[in-house]
Amino acid sequence: MNCLFCEIIKGNIPSSKVYEDEYVYAFRDINPQAPVHILLVPKVHISSVDEINAENSVYVAKIFEKIPEIAKSENLGGGYRVITNCGADACQSVKHLHFHILGGTQLIEKMG
Repeated sequence: MNCLFCEIIKGNIPSSKVYEDEYVYAFRDINPQAPVHILLVPKVHISSVDEINAENSVYVAKIFEKIPEIAKSENLGGGYRVITNCGADACQSVKHLHFHILGGTQLIEKMG
């Protein structure tokens, strides 16, 4: 398996790390869509939302426990958006489950 995010987690590809623990790796998106654009990924390979199950869901829970902490540390008190894409029709570009935190400005209401 040749996964971009797995390589980032291993440190083989540089990233601008925001947070890391045994479950979660968070880093700044290299092509930000908002002033704050952070990706959170599980430290185990889960291809997409469709692959979440009882054995790996703890990683997703840990990500969602960290989202408010990271948002606060990024001064997103006015609000932020959390997005994940699942599959080709949703434009999932990397086949490793990831969640985007977007904020730092008034986001547009309509998506797509």
